[in-house]
Amino acid sequence: MDAHSPTIHRPVSIRRLPLLSTLFAIGVLAGWQSPAFASDVPQCPADASPMDGWSDRAPPRKIFGNTYYVGTCGISSILIVGKQGAILIDGATDKAPAAIEANIRALGFKPSDVKLILSTHDHNDHAGGLAQLQRDSGAPVLARAPAAATLRRGSSDRSDPQFGELGKFPRVAQVRVIADGQTVKLGDLKLVAHATPGHTPGSTSWTWRSCEGERCANIAYVDSLTAISNKQYRYGDHPAYVTAFRHTIATVASLPCDLLLTPHPTASEMFARFVGTKPLIDAGACKAFSLHAGEALNQRLADEANGKAP
Repeated sequence: MDAHSPTIHRPVSIRRLPLLSTLFAIGVLAGWQSPAFASDVPQCPADASPMDGWSDRAPPRKIFGNTYYVGTCGISSILIVGKQGAILIDGATDKAPAAIEANIRALGFKPSDVKLILSTHDHNDHAGGLAQLQRDSGAPVLARAPAAATLRRGSSDRSDPQFGELGKFPRVAQVRVIADGQTVKLGDLKLVAHATPGHTPGSTSWTWRSCEGERCANIAYVDSLTAISNKQYRYGDHPAYVTAFRHTIATVASLPCDLLLTPHPTASEMFARFVGTKPLIDAGACKAFSLHAGEALNQRLADEANGKAP
């Protein structure tokens, strides 16, 4: 098996260190955060909307332990570094790879250190940069089957609620299919894939464990849970998809989640948490994120029933 090949294992439960509950309580109260790396990259606008800055380089920073932010102001890209290389999650837009690679270098690593690239969902704002990042690093992209097909085509199909609303993106040449509940391993790194369909059929969330000395945190990179669509799609016309979406929301609520990250930084106030104005560590963050998503899905269905949406 070559250096880029992931090993797949079933997930195992991880026991918390005895000090964790105390450390998390202190962290939530005090806005516990990891130190950021100094950077001459301008800070992202504090009042930016989720539609802003998708290709604008954000300051790179350490989030916690071996986990780093290397994305743009509007779209996350996460680097997890281990002893035998690094794993990168998401590639932002097709104009973002230069910014992502500059951030990787600014943190003291190289694009060639990336041995695996993981995908959350297959829209051009998150998957547009994958092909270039793959070419520059030589790393394969890993995705669940519905997303893998889209990544290879460079465009979604009618199974995607937003079909036709988002543009095409560069096709990804090397895509390896993974399954729900499997663990991707690279040396000492272990990331678990969680099928979370709803925003797209192939949506996938990722969890892993990161430590700073004796302080450890379960990190959850939760894919988008927004029930948005093109003008033709009605969720109420797809009961099986709604059932899968509700299962996703329940899945997210039960994830090992002390530190929540999301593909759109504004969706979970990531930058505010990075700078300490809000707690970085919050063991209830995934439950709250899930609750909000469930309420939004219910509202969308109600609006459809009342002729207000889409």
